[in-house]
Amino acid sequence: MDEDSRIAAVDEVPTDTTLLFTVREGFDEEEALLVRDDGEVRAWKNYCQHWTDVRLDKGDGASMRNGELVCGKHGALFEADTGRCTHGPCEGAVLDEVEVTVEDGAVYLVDDRYEFVQQGSNVEYDLSSNRSLGFE
Repeated sequence: MDEDSRIAAVDEVPTDTTLLFTVREGFDEEEALLVRDDGEVRAWKNYCQHWTDVRLDKGDGASMRNGELVCGKHGALFEADTGRCTHGPCEGAVLDEVEVTVEDGAVYLVDDRYEFVQQGSNVEYDLSSNRSLGFE
């Protein structure tokens, strides 16, 4: 595999949360997340299907419960292995997949729509605030 498409070692992908990474499509960068479930590693774009401006992983790993990703804003639950929403305002919707593969103990981006940029986000967010508006 091409080292430029290497996202992480499989051992770096947590089993109880997610690993955030950034991809580029042309000039546009987007966040995606890796999730490990029953030994399988999958990648999804990092947003809720109910409101696509709501990130599942805000930089410190997405919450998971019983093999499902949890949207902290709406309480929606997404199956880690299929991306399908099983509960919440977007029930039945499916997270957008980013194609990855595992080879020789590492996870590689193989989705030809994207170029791997880096682990983590390329955008600065204020993780200390839960408010949508900055009024005081």
